[in-house]
Amino acid sequence: MQKLALLSLLLSGILFVACHEKPEVVLSDYLPEEKAILDQYLNLPDEMDVYDPKFLYNMVVAGVERPRIDRRKAVLGRVLFYDQSLSKDGTISCASCHKQERGFGDDKAVSTGVFGRLGERNSLPLSSVVSFASQYGDENCQMGSRFFWDNRSESAEAQIMASMSNPKEMNMDMGEIVAAVESQPFYSVLFEKAYGDARVTPKRITESVANFINSIGSFQSKFDQAFSKNPFEYIEYDFPDFTAAENRGKTIYLQNCACCHSSRMTIGALPNACNGLDAEASTDPGVGGITGNTADMGTFKVPTLRNISLTAPYMHDGRFQTLEQVIEHYNSGVQNHPNLNPMLKTADGTPKRMNLSETAQQDLIAFLYTLTDESIRTDKRFSNPFK
Repeated sequence: MQKLALLSLLLSGILFVACHEKPEVVLSDYLPEEKAILDQYLNLPDEMDVYDPKFLYNMVVAGVERPRIDRRKAVLGRVLFYDQSLSKDGTISCASCHKQERGFGDDKAVSTGVFGRLGERNSLPLSSVVSFASQYGDENCQMGSRFFWDNRSESAEAQIMASMSNPKEMNMDMGEIVAAVESQPFYSVLFEKAYGDARVTPKRITESVANFINSIGSFQSKFDQAFSKNPFEYIEYDFPDFTAAENRGKTIYLQNCACCHSSRMTIGALPNACNGLDAEASTDPGVGGITGNTADMGTFKVPTLRNISLTAPYMHDGRFQTLEQVIEHYNSGVQNHPNLNPMLKTADGTPKRMNLSETAQQDLIAFLYTLTDESIRTDKRFSNPFK
């Protein structure tokens, strides 16, 4: 009995030490020599970030598909996304036109590329979607929307290649990009982790950036939080967490805007449309310039409006600087373009006018601000990793 009591006391002491004097263990996905190389150039955590989103209940019910993200490739893609050396003059990266603090959009009407060259259209904000896997066509969702304002690219990888090679953006062919990547020592570590060896190929570059871009999504706004608490998914009901103005604005949105931009802010209702910015076809044919169809002339992608408060200026050409100007367009300025969307026409074929009062316009803006996801602006997983 004495031996048993002594053994019990000894075990208790071992457990006490194990529980109270346990040394801190720092996990790392990198060998010490690998981390030493990375730390010279990059601010990356020892343990790779996880990029799989955790959607709220209302999104799961709505059928929003969770993207399948390889975190190793996403980490590599994040570095490539911010790397200015992948442009002809070494000053432009993907992030130059897709700024995190702007909801991964740009604060310019049209972005500036290499050698100060101006682009042709406003940069679409990457955080305007809840999930690229559900919104856009890629390896996860072949039935999704397409990329660019004119819907010309069918996947994130095709979009990436188009932007990198565009003379007004990064102006690099894939051979030059591969050479630029191979010249930097930290990439050998990242490619080894992502692919099992350090070989750099165009496919691996675009696939990795696509993994990073496909991980960008917005689903933590006030709208999302309030909607997820609605047990019956009745979006037309007032949300208890909304102010009176926000609920009034939500009603105005559902009555006037949701038919094109989505009621639940998940998947857009229309792939492209003409919203009457001009009375005639302008110098930019939009989707029609790609399809050649007369009915597509002057039509452009219809984006969802997540983080709309962060992504001014607005429209494909960035002509509107404020949400007030956007609403005023629909309130009184829609032009009778030959391809004006039918939902923007009255029964006699003339352009609709919302004719909202000043108070109603402010209510609508109050609702649009509930679509802002502040976390997307500060999430370190999506930030610039370069020192």
